[in-house]
Amino acid sequence: MTKPHALFATLSLPGHFFPAVNLSVKLAGKGFVVTVATLDVGSSSSSSSLDLFAAAAACCQGLDIRFQVLKDAMYLRARAVQSGSHNDDIFYALLHHALLAPMEELLQKLLKQEPPVTVLIADTFNTWPSAMAKKYDLLHVSFWTQTALVLALHYHKDLLISNGHFATLDQNRKDTTIRYIPGIPEIEPHELLPIYQSKDASSLLHQFMFKCFDELRGADFVLANTVEELEAEPISALRREMPFYAIGPIFPDGFAGGIASSISTVQDCTHWLDTMPAASVLYVSFGTLVHVSERDLREIAHGVLNSKVNFLWVRRPGTAPLPDGFVAASEGRGMVVPWCHQKDVLLHPSVGGFLTHCGWNSTLESVWCGVPMLCFPLAFDQLPNCKLVSKDLKIGVRLGGSEEVNRDEVCDKIEKLMGGEVGAEVRMEMDKVQKAARAGVASNGSSSRNMDKFIDDLLKHLSEKDIRISSNNSVI
Repeated sequence: MTKPHALFATLSLPGHFFPAVNLSVKLAGKGFVVTVATLDVGSSSSSSSLDLFAAAAACCQGLDIRFQVLKDAMYLRARAVQSGSHNDDIFYALLHHALLAPMEELLQKLLKQEPPVTVLIADTFNTWPSAMAKKYDLLHVSFWTQTALVLALHYHKDLLISNGHFATLDQNRKDTTIRYIPGIPEIEPHELLPIYQSKDASSLLHQFMFKCFDELRGADFVLANTVEELEAEPISALRREMPFYAIGPIFPDGFAGGIASSISTVQDCTHWLDTMPAASVLYVSFGTLVHVSERDLREIAHGVLNSKVNFLWVRRPGTAPLPDGFVAASEGRGMVVPWCHQKDVLLHPSVGGFLTHCGWNSTLESVWCGVPMLCFPLAFDQLPNCKLVSKDLKIGVRLGGSEEVNRDEVCDKIEKLMGGEVGAEVRMEMDKVQKAARAGVASNGSSSRNMDKFIDDLLKHLSEKDIRISSNNSVI
């Protein structure tokens, strides 16, 4: 049988790009030819897709993985609009149109090559994959980079609407506990994704998101970067709705290997961490994309100072400044860097806590390393992720929300997380969750079994398709 060739359409935003590359490595190791393609999006950490793909290609030598960076004038216009006016509606609308044409042009070329593309793997946050797969008679694999909890919320948005928890402009949104989403015993309205807390469901952003999940319903397979043992209930419920395979956490072999989490200027923190006592350092990072407001950053910074803990703080260039005198006041116990190798930091024995925005990549890395979390969700999937971490798995502690958090709360919760009874309970739960996540990707773990089953099911579909085509040609 000819090697299956998959076109993998991903986004070059870190939370999507790195899992896509790591998954491509796993597929190539199973005998696939993989062409990874995206627009040149760049990111807030100043890395262009060209740089990211060059770094990824260097880690994929010996595997049949090909990289294509697509450019389009309309996309550049979208970037300009977003950066100039912060009009996300226009950005999302133009991004959809900018990606579709060059991706289809690439697909048409790959269909004529050997081996031709037979599988389209696309990030779920695209509005065209199912229709394109149907048009070119390809199998469609939707790649979900977030939690099963978040997917269940998106998938059942109609239930949120019919029960009044996602209200339109002429309705009052209910603030009662939500207990009707399959696989989610309960969730509070303030823990929903921000788009479901908005009253204007007519925005282009909402239309974009709704279209993405309409496309998901047409997928032949759904791969998810999560672990059965961490999300048993939502995964079980989703399996009743779709061919769903939990295959996470999708890390490179050896965890700390693979492409760097950013190729911006990275500062080596190892020597400083080596001087600190075990589990004494609070690592602070809010990811690559969303900005913390100056007001919230000031409160968090003073809370960190008042707690007297040792800390390593990643402050991205271009973000809100730390308070005057912060660095001087923390001399000897604190280090502020523009960027670092997060995996290496989380693995270091001196790190005992992670003040995080609860992006799913960061959350999985923290779980893998067994580092308890102090959660300050900002946007996107981070709010329900925080609920999963702090309430369901009990491996973290939540801070107050954006524009509400205050320095006294920050100081108090840092001290509780880094020591004392609360910290001990969280670390005990984290130990269980860490073992479950690592067991999932072991040779006979749930994620490994699900990955093997996905490949078997995919190859079976391709084989049946070949037989059907041969039979039709014979009749002719």
